[in-house]
Amino acid sequence: MATVTATRTIAASPDAVRSLIRADVPAFIRASGFDAVTVEGEAYTVSRTIGVATLELTLTRIESEHVLEFEQTEGIFEDMWTRYRVQSAPEGAELVATTEFTLGGVLGPVLDNSLIKTQRTGEFTAQFDYVERELT
Repeated sequence: MATVTATRTIAASPDAVRSLIRADVPAFIRASGFDAVTVEGEAYTVSRTIGVATLELTLTRIESEHVLEFEQTEGIFEDMWTRYRVQSAPEGAELVATTEFTLGGVLGPVLDNSLIKTQRTGEFTAQFDYVERELT
C-alpha cells in the first residue's frame, strides 16, 4: 500500500478548522479540484473530467476520531482511505491529510504510484488553501 501525507499549519484554532471542514464537507472536497460532489447518506460520489475521460470515485464517510475520514467503495483503487486530522500547533492548528492506496481495476496496471502521489499532494494543497482562505 502506498501512502501520501501532507501537512500545513493554519493560523486559526483547531476548533475553527474542524468546524469549517465539517460545516460543508462537499465544498471541502470540491476545493481539491473535483468537478462534482454528490452526497447520498454517507456515500460521496466525486468526479473529475481529465481530457476525454471522467474519473469517478464513490467514497463512504467513516465515523472516527479524525475530523474526516473516507474509504473508497467504488473506483480505480483496489483499496483507498483518506483521513484528515487537526491538532494544536504553536502557531494555530496543524492540518494533516493522509491517503493510503493500492492501485487496482482496469487502470491499475497503467498508472504509477508516483503519479497518484503527485496528484493527491496537489489536491491536499488546494484543500489547505481553501481552509486558509475561509479562515483568514
